[in-house]
Amino acid sequence: MIGVFDSGFGGLTILSAFLKKLPAYDYLYLGDSARTPYGSKSQEVIYTYTRQAVNFLFSKGCMVIVLACNTASTKALRKIQQEWLPVNYPDRRVLGVVIPLAESAVESTRYGRIGVIGTQATTESRVYEEELRKLRTELKIYEQACPLLVPLVEEGWVGKPESNMILKKYLSRLKRKKIDTLILGCTHYRFLEKDIERIMGKNCRVLNGPEIVAYKLEDYLTRHPEIEALIPRNKTVTYRTTDDPERFRVFGEKFLNQNIPRVERVMIDP
Repeated sequence: MIGVFDSGFGGLTILSAFLKKLPAYDYLYLGDSARTPYGSKSQEVIYTYTRQAVNFLFSKGCMVIVLACNTASTKALRKIQQEWLPVNYPDRRVLGVVIPLAESAVESTRYGRIGVIGTQATTESRVYEEELRKLRTELKIYEQACPLLVPLVEEGWVGKPESNMILKKYLSRLKRKKIDTLILGCTHYRFLEKDIERIMGKNCRVLNGPEIVAYKLEDYLTRHPEIEALIPRNKTVTYRTTDDPERFRVFGEKFLNQNIPRVERVMIDP
């Protein structure tokens, strides 16, 4: 299976793109809704939670796991790849979302002025700046933490006047910097994309993160046939959450924009 992990519902936007681009494979989605949001937590806690989730997904048969959560990708991925994975599951892979988005931003920018919005943990890590500068050193990069957006999305406040007011405040600095490309450094922000595009204006391209990550996963599997050959192709999708399954199902159907027949609550062991 291909595992998709997020701290809550936002990763369903990534899963949706996978199902469109790569529909033949089996998928297992895990949302750690009981412990969301990750963005305000310490690096040590984020790493611990992410490692537990990855271990759970591997124990269920996943061969490749995509950390759809930007916070987990920025705060935990490297340590998992370099230290934990070689000891515990050397034949399996864990991928993130940062490098695909950074590569796409560099390809898209016209004037080398790139903005990034994300959780507090993501922006404080400066990992997007690091990856962007590996590709083009002369870029102008502006990051903005948006800690209120994840709770607003998960509580169904998208499109409400209060949410738009907060969004305008967060984006005002980036607009003044005249960025031409914007990275949405959190999967939840996909649901705010239309409002973000409207606020930023026609001179700023807002990247479609899920489509980009899906394209990069397809490319990865093509380049690694030894991994791809081990992933079942039964077109099954399984959903797991660490919190209330019914709440996950109701909110998840809105995020995924399709029916979710069954969700199972699980406990993630240390």
